[in-house]
Amino acid sequence: MDVFQEKLEHLIREALQEDIGSGDYSTLCCIDPATKGSAALKVKQEGILAGLQVAEKILKFKEPDSVVTCFMHDGAAMKPGDIAFEVKALEHTILQCERLLLNCMQRMSGIATLTKKYTDKLQGYRTRLLDTRKTTPNFRLLEKEAVRIGGGVNHRFGLYDMIMLKDNHIDYAGGIKNAIEKAYAYVQQNQLPIQIEVETRTLEDVKTVMDVGQGKVFRVMLDNFTPAQITAALSIIDGAFETEASGGIHLDTIESYAATGVDFVSVGGLIHQAQSLDLSLKAVI
Repeated sequence: MDVFQEKLEHLIREALQEDIGSGDYSTLCCIDPATKGSAALKVKQEGILAGLQVAEKILKFKEPDSVVTCFMHDGAAMKPGDIAFEVKALEHTILQCERLLLNCMQRMSGIATLTKKYTDKLQGYRTRLLDTRKTTPNFRLLEKEAVRIGGGVNHRFGLYDMIMLKDNHIDYAGGIKNAIEKAYAYVQQNQLPIQIEVETRTLEDVKTVMDVGQGKVFRVMLDNFTPAQITAALSIIDGAFETEASGGIHLDTIESYAATGVDFVSVGGLIHQAQSLDLSLKAVI
């Protein structure tokens, strides 16, 4: 089992325990535990479908012998009236998994749909779209997966898989030079297989990174730069580092940033501004 599947199984286990607790009494009181049933996932809103594989994992986690028949796939365009999948399982399984799988799919589909709107704006440009760590605690795994399904690129997953020297790190460390040198020394001393990204706030910061970051830094974040300032920064960097534009970028402005030729644009709003889409799981009688 790969790392993603391990984390997903952990998420499912904890989420079902949170919801079911000491018992699903609504189901226990009126449904025979041995009765099999069927249900269909119905689409009620236009967008990009995401979380289909997660839903199947939830159902099979609860009942390994459940049968899930998919009629669509993650990343597919969906419209009201579409049936994404049908499940045949114990009615207890369907009822106890219903809310969890809907919560996951509705949230993921909303994020994938918004991400697709952004990536569509980038067609024809070399710039790629990144997400951020502005995620829901304990749900980052699926929010970032939804970004990937929508066509975006996952940035670092957490604080452990990349060093990102942001403004507060730099200020506490006594400046960009100190922060880079300390970070690089730490990586070398501890033999960590991770890369260093540094945030810059001015063109002078960019020049400092050029002076002290060669061979140490792999990416420069250009934070709250205008497109004109991005162009100036790229001229200074001249391909020495990967570049990322960040800060206040939205659907109406992303093309102006992509037009500069910056490598990446990061948008926190992909996740924290996405609206869940309307889906339902209905019994098939």
